[in-house]
Amino acid sequence: MAIRRVPLVLLACGSFNPITNQHMRLFELARDHMHSTGLYQVVGGIVSPVSDGYGKQGLVLAKHRIAMAKLALQSSNWVTVDEWESQQPDWTETVVTMRYHYGRILKEYEQSTGTHSNSGGNSTLLSSPAPQLKLLCGADFLDTFKIPGLWLDDHVEEVAGHFGLICVSRGGLQPERAVHESDALSRHRENIHQVKEWVRNETSATEVRRALRRGLSVKYLIPDSVIEYIQQHNLYTEDSERKNKGVVLRPLTKQAQQPAKSLDD
Repeated sequence: MAIRRVPLVLLACGSFNPITNQHMRLFELARDHMHSTGLYQVVGGIVSPVSDGYGKQGLVLAKHRIAMAKLALQSSNWVTVDEWESQQPDWTETVVTMRYHYGRILKEYEQSTGTHSNSGGNSTLLSSPAPQLKLLCGADFLDTFKIPGLWLDDHVEEVAGHFGLICVSRGGLQPERAVHESDALSRHRENIHQVKEWVRNETSATEVRRALRRGLSVKYLIPDSVIEYIQQHNLYTEDSERKNKGVVLRPLTKQAQQPAKSLDD
């Protein structure tokens, strides 16, 4: 009997300050890779911009980052922008955002199939595998697991072990090393899908903001509709880059309130 592919939703969390063509390419690369495994059918993608409570220097208001992401993704028929995380008054842990979206996805699945995740309706479940949600990220994201105080142990276990990651390599970064150097990630390496990006694209939101501050062209790095929005609202100036200067990232202060433990304990 042919294996029914598992419906898969890709979730990308981040600043998207602003969203770039590279951010959107991650979704396309990840979808191609997951389809090539023969095990998954990617049914959706979610861009989830972080809230203003994140505290990162130069972070423009969430309403602008949401608007730019929506403009950028108008041409996509499967990736959408979700505002839930951006509307939270405080920074939200990645795992909490994943739980929220997975709960919503599972509810839709149960409504469409008439099943419940804890029911014994095996025949229905066999014919229609339960959907999965995986975190989509660039290779640099894996390095955040090594930053002391940024992640709680049980959150790493849940993101890597329960949900799973799809990591797209970028430039000279080596996600294999990040996985190897973390006991927690290494334990769940089968659930960490590494995607090689052969067409090198080094575009970063940081470089886009730098060019905009200096009055340089960013055409073909971000969509024209986003460039127009930035100009209309006078975003990414020297003044905006000073916002949150000297502020400690909210994840570090929030996690410091939790009992400190090593990632590799």
